[in-house]
Amino acid sequence: MNIQTLKRGWHSLRLMMIFSSGDRADYLKRHHIFYHVGDNCTIVERKIPLYPRLISIGNNVHLAAKVLLVPHDAIHLCLNNYANLQGPDYIREKIGCIEIGDNVFVGSNTTILCDVRIGSKVIIGAGSIVNKDIPDNSIAVGVPAKVIGTFDDFFVRRKKEMTYPEHLTPYGHKMSVELEKWCWNQMNNKKGTRGCE
Repeated sequence: MNIQTLKRGWHSLRLMMIFSSGDRADYLKRHHIFYHVGDNCTIVERKIPLYPRLISIGNNVHLAAKVLLVPHDAIHLCLNNYANLQGPDYIREKIGCIEIGDNVFVGSNTTILCDVRIGSKVIIGAGSIVNKDIPDNSIAVGVPAKVIGTFDDFFVRRKKEMTYPEHLTPYGHKMSVELEKWCWNQMNNKKGTRGCE
């Protein structure tokens, strides 16, 4: 086991002890684990990916739970064993950078592959696989991720949406019983009840 693997494991253990996703991003920044981590970021994942110095994250980037940043692949192992390749014919591991611009949200269970640049003002929907560049001012979803709209249009729509009353705003990721009831009432009003009250 080499020193880089040990360091990656050590930092992953340290991240597991950090409760706040904002504090995890600060830890990654403070210890120069990624190539770059900007300001006002949150990173829920606690595992340090392989080759973390090939990852750059801009300002105001928020990576939800189980977002995987994968700056490499291991297909070369299969191909080399299949063809019994050795020496100069050996197929090398594919590695590449991942760059995420400013003002980006990446939804849960999304995978971002190597050689991908995600622009600024981008939303990536949950469960997406990003294997190609995503331009600025985009919303992208799917497998593989495709652009379906603009960040600016989404921002305007979301700003107009009615949300819960201000006095019920969650604090410190804690929701009041009143807000729970309000959310269920909203759901039942929109979709009807299912008799589970």
